[in-house]
Amino acid sequence: MATQSPAARPANPRFSSGPCAKPPSFTLDALKDAALGRSHRAAIGKAKLSDAIEITRDVLGVPADYRIGIVPASDTGAVEMAMWSLLGQRPVEMLAWESFGAGWVTDVVKQLKLDATVRTAEYGEIVDFTQVDFDKDVVFTWNGTTSGVRLPNGNAIPADRNGLTICDATSAAFAVDLPWDKLDVTTFSWQKVLGGEAAHGILILSPRAVARLESYTPAWPLPKIFRLTKGGKLIEGIFKGETINTPSMLAVEDYLFALDWAKSVGGLKGLIARADANTAVIARFVAENDWIDFLAADPAIRSNTSVCLKFTDARIKDGAAFAKAVAKRLDAEGVAYDIGAYRDAPAGLRIWCGATVETSDLEALVPWLVWAFEAEIQAQSELA
Repeated sequence: MATQSPAARPANPRFSSGPCAKPPSFTLDALKDAALGRSHRAAIGKAKLSDAIEITRDVLGVPADYRIGIVPASDTGAVEMAMWSLLGQRPVEMLAWESFGAGWVTDVVKQLKLDATVRTAEYGEIVDFTQVDFDKDVVFTWNGTTSGVRLPNGNAIPADRNGLTICDATSAAFAVDLPWDKLDVTTFSWQKVLGGEAAHGILILSPRAVARLESYTPAWPLPKIFRLTKGGKLIEGIFKGETINTPSMLAVEDYLFALDWAKSVGGLKGLIARADANTAVIARFVAENDWIDFLAADPAIRSNTSVCLKFTDARIKDGAAFAKAVAKRLDAEGVAYDIGAYRDAPAGLRIWCGATVETSDLEALVPWLVWAFEAEIQAQSELA
């Protein structure tokens, strides 16, 4: 069995699923114009925050009548803000097929104590959307970051629904063409698909979501960082760059750079094409090796960003230990960082294939995956 290491190496070994690789052209010099030491309420700060909102709208194709706000605490903060502010007026359905979706279920059922209908699927699968009652408020993730699955489209979401759809799209935004008419609340974080710096989230509201906010007051108290209305009216400033708490202007500058880079590679279409090309490298690798497979069996629901793989070789005695050992070998060689499966997910590897990763780096990585697998099988055999 060959154990000689491959000659070529990825130029950038950062394949983490979050925070993700920064755009290929990034340097610290890109942040030289950040409004550091200035108030975010000063004209320069407001202008940069407003630009971040409007360029996001432009790149993602968000409708003009949808509000886009920059909010605290990453995607988690954005999802929690939406659930605590909007849920409770109507019955709720919670959909979960991976750890983050399961977390939203816990918060709604155990913290908000709503009598929600909960639909779940195993890792590598998604729930049957044709069974979902969209006259209820429905909360779901578009892309299962920890399970490597995504919705193929929004066709099952009716246009004439009575409930709101609340979509955690943190590893889908900038990698799929989201159907805005099917989404009332959409959230994501900067550190995912565009490789921005962490701690900030984006909250996008449809007119229907705004109408709910202005006509409904939850029964529970809302912390200051969750409050989107005042006196029964939407706080419009939040959606013009007047953030609830103090943002990092360094992180804002970084996000602006990432957005400009996104435009330079063809905007949303270009970003999707890059992610699809990256995922195709992994698909070819899987097809050529019978000891590894996608966690998601159905190609129609496989993610093109967080690609999750499982080892299938019958010689592997302890799948979790084997996967950790393979990831450790790759890390030690400096060819792939942070590609172990998420702690709550089935054992295996998780390789980020979003647009900020270069296809050439994935092409250089796959021979190393073979090397690490063969080396670990040999080590296991010697210990037997």
